[in-house]
Amino acid sequence: MLFVTPEMSDFVQVGGLGAVAASLPRALGRLCDMRVLMPGYRQALARASGLEIVAHLPGAGEIPPCSIGRVASPDGLVIYVALCEELYDRDGGPYSDDKGVDFPDNDIRFARLSLAAAQLAMRGQAGWAPASLHLNDWQTALAAGYLAWSGARIPTLLTVHNLAHQGIFDASRLAPLAIPASAFNVHGVEYFGKLSFLKAGMNYASHLTTVSRTYAGEITHSEFGCGLEGLLFERAMQGRLSGILNGIDDSWDPRRDPRCPYLFDASRWKGRYADYVRGWFGLSLSRAPLFSVVSRLVHQKGVDLTIEAARIIIDLGGQLVVMGRGEPAVEEKFARLAAENQDAVGVRLGFEADLARAIFAASDFVLMPSRFEPCGLSQMYAQRFGALPIAHRTGGLAETIEDGKTGFLFDAPLAQEFARTIRLAFEAYGSNKRIGDMRRAAMALKFDWSASAQLYANLYRQISKDRQA
Repeated sequence: MLFVTPEMSDFVQVGGLGAVAASLPRALGRLCDMRVLMPGYRQALARASGLEIVAHLPGAGEIPPCSIGRVASPDGLVIYVALCEELYDRDGGPYSDDKGVDFPDNDIRFARLSLAAAQLAMRGQAGWAPASLHLNDWQTALAAGYLAWSGARIPTLLTVHNLAHQGIFDASRLAPLAIPASAFNVHGVEYFGKLSFLKAGMNYASHLTTVSRTYAGEITHSEFGCGLEGLLFERAMQGRLSGILNGIDDSWDPRRDPRCPYLFDASRWKGRYADYVRGWFGLSLSRAPLFSVVSRLVHQKGVDLTIEAARIIIDLGGQLVVMGRGEPAVEEKFARLAAENQDAVGVRLGFEADLARAIFAASDFVLMPSRFEPCGLSQMYAQRFGALPIAHRTGGLAETIEDGKTGFLFDAPLAQEFARTIRLAFEAYGSNKRIGDMRRAAMALKFDWSASAQLYANLYRQISKDRQA
């Protein structure tokens, strides 16, 4: 099986997909021969020691040729990287420049990745060829189309991590992307007169998955379907749409996590982390509840609701720390909030993995008022560290938080609902027994990959069997 991803936290990460791409293939490696393919970004090559060139692949249309490098991680996972300097060796992140502006040639960049996946599947490499492809999000979805247009009968599974990001480009890009004109129709790549990488993958893939059962149901309805609900409903009725919950790896066990400033101490560890984080953000020392946000600062995440709720937290004597990057206007509002409430609000515009772990360990409550959340990982991280999520009942949040026991859920992404639930959290914090019971229940939860990895392995076998029939 070849797991194709635009990011992987071993090398470069923007969102949750990067963490999933690092942990799921490793969990699946106990069940099948798993290898990973990703772009050869500058950041990835800087960390890929011992890279060996193993293949040269031709271009098509305006997609340039590329080479394939092979590297093995310290734990033995084989990772292939698509090497093409003109597409991947540049400043910025995987998808955008240093100012957060999407690269104008992202269609070519990720068509190259998708085509490389299809070519590797058809040609193999050094006696190895994947039985199927596991594609992830729009950046890899076109691989299913390239296989279909080549007449290859190699099965593909496409996981949609966030339906809101579809890879939409002008229809004039068909020929440059080596997409046959005949594919520009409702059963191919056409999406409201434009070209959609994600819709192409959804039409041509053997099976679709999303990252929670709840989200798999939500996206078959217009509120969450982003214009694709009809196709998704059809796939669900065909038995070709599944929801499989994401997991997290064992490093998120505070009893064995060496990356935070204090190792686990059953008697005082939460307070020590809280003092450290308060000091890092310049907040006054306090024994009031500490709330946190570790998230992309974008509309989907409900950060406007958090900004409104901050006043309630401050007025009730709590404190708030925020870490993340996102929309400039939102970043500015958080920065202003911190400047106006220096003892109570701290903001870090950016992301630091070790600090994120310390924030989860320090926090009493983690705010997640997302308007939609396909799965979410932060609520899992938080609960493993004894921080109780306060979240909108949607997607994976609804599946991983038990209201009133391991966190708090509210039913609509509205300011008054969020505020009411925050007040309930303050009430719980006022009872040492209740807050202690909730922390212990949250920390006892297991979000490992074992069950989900087995479901994926079962699907791999099923789509291969169906394709051979």
